[in-house]
Amino acid sequence: MKTEQLIELFLDALWAERGLSENTLSAYGSDLRIFAKWLKHKTLLDVEASDISGFLAKRFQDGVGNRTSARILSSLRRFYAYLNRENIKPDDPTALIESPHIGKPLPISLSEQDVEALLDAPETTSALGFRDRAMLEMLYATGLRVSELVSLTHDQVNFRLGVVKIMGKGNKERLVPIGEEALSWLEEYISIYRKTILANRQSHALFVTNRAAGMTRQAFWHIIKRCAKKAGINKELSPHTLRHAFATHLLNHGADLRVVQLLLGHSDLSTTQIYTHIANARLQELHSKFHPRG
Repeated sequence: MKTEQLIELFLDALWAERGLSENTLSAYGSDLRIFAKWLKHKTLLDVEASDISGFLAKRFQDGVGNRTSARILSSLRRFYAYLNRENIKPDDPTALIESPHIGKPLPISLSEQDVEALLDAPETTSALGFRDRAMLEMLYATGLRVSELVSLTHDQVNFRLGVVKIMGKGNKERLVPIGEEALSWLEEYISIYRKTILANRQSHALFVTNRAAGMTRQAFWHIIKRCAKKAGINKELSPHTLRHAFATHLLNHGADLRVVQLLLGHSDLSTTQIYTHIANARLQELHSKFHPRG
């Protein structure tokens, strides 16, 4: 069986079993194709443990960090576990290879003052500026992933209950409270400014552009960066920055970790626990700054 056929079979199986996003599947495919190209005179079915070790060693020499190497090895582990399960390759060449040790970096989170400045940045006298403010308010109030926010449709929001219904990773559904402030911005956006932007055109998307199309993840990310610059926020932000702030600020104000887990849509509590480290780091920073013997 040819290399590309094997990879496509694997990706199809992953999509069917786990409902992974296109970006995740693309990353798996890219890792496998890079490895297959490096093999040169061997196929993916002929691979031994020494081939994988040699590949990772070469990547390290080329300056690839431990985190990237660990991700590549994870892709290879899943691939060969699939081949083994389907009786395509009886042995697993990744079985005895140890993952590179990586620390767990803390995601950058904004202070509550930074968030306030960011939310105030859009020019709300214009329809597009009001839309941007409503989106930022929703993102901070709900902790949604940016991809979840931009794909929202009108029928996902229940204004009577004040919740939004999200279909997250792995096709898992969750209900997330919106909060009065964000709900107020959203209601005014829908009743006035969305209609202005659409100009009698139709769209299923909740947050729309001048072309009557749904906002893209990339376009909204440019909006966040523009607003951050206007707000004087000089930190290196990521698409998840407001999601991180949402979780960290909830914990800072006494929220239970498992509640935050449910709101974020994390399947594993350990994924959510990173935010306890951020909260603790913030407490230490405040203690050092304000305590007379800090």
